[in-house]
Amino acid sequence: MKTKILIPVLCLLFSSALFAQGGRLLKEKKEELKSVKVAFITDALDLTTAEAQKFWPVYNKFEDDQFALRQQKMEAYKDRMNDGSLETMTEKEAVTMLGQMEETEADLYQLKKKLIADLKTIIPAKKIILLKKAEEDFNRKLLQQYRKKRDK
Repeated sequence: MKTKILIPVLCLLFSSALFAQGGRLLKEKKEELKSVKVAFITDALDLTTAEAQKFWPVYNKFEDDQFALRQQKMEAYKDRMNDGSLETMTEKEAVTMLGQMEETEADLYQLKKKLIADLKTIIPAKKIILLKKAEEDFNRKLLQQYRKKRDK
């Protein structure tokens, strides 16, 4: 449960900090972070060259699709939550918004299921499980680094 909350929060914090520094710097930092993540996951999964060549296009497409879905659907929720209208929201509007949020979560779940199905043809099941752990470890490490920088 913590991971479900942690990943979007990390993405939001990371992207907010980078946007504040400008577009070019954002792109550079994003690419740097992606490179570090690729190295981290490749090492954690101990991917062979053949596995890596097939794995990364599938994984990158998943990440792009997931990002696009979150951008598209979550933006509306964020705006609604930050514009002060939650206090004046009717029960009917809240039910509608909750339904939309559930639909978004279901879409994200379907993306993850597709990723697993696609990866089963590329790497062993054990490495797919290790991928989940590696993603969580990477996000935890990223959060720790953020906290260290923030506390300085």
